[in-house]
Amino acid sequence: MKMFKLIEDVPSAYKKGTKFFLISHSEFIGVKSYVLLAEDLKGKIEVTEEELRIKFVPIH
Repeated sequence: MKMFKLIEDVPSAYKKGTKFFLISHSEFIGVKSYVLLAEDLKGKIEVTEEELRIKFVPIH
């Protein structure tokens, strides 16, 4: 399972450094969407491919 680390704060939701699991991805008419689950299992966040590249870094 792929993991990502947040590299900038999401206002009123998650702080920098929070780890997320990639739980699903989809594509509709060329727009990719990803659903990430916080490591503490307290919440999900849906981001576009561009937001994933800008706000997250992959963890191996």
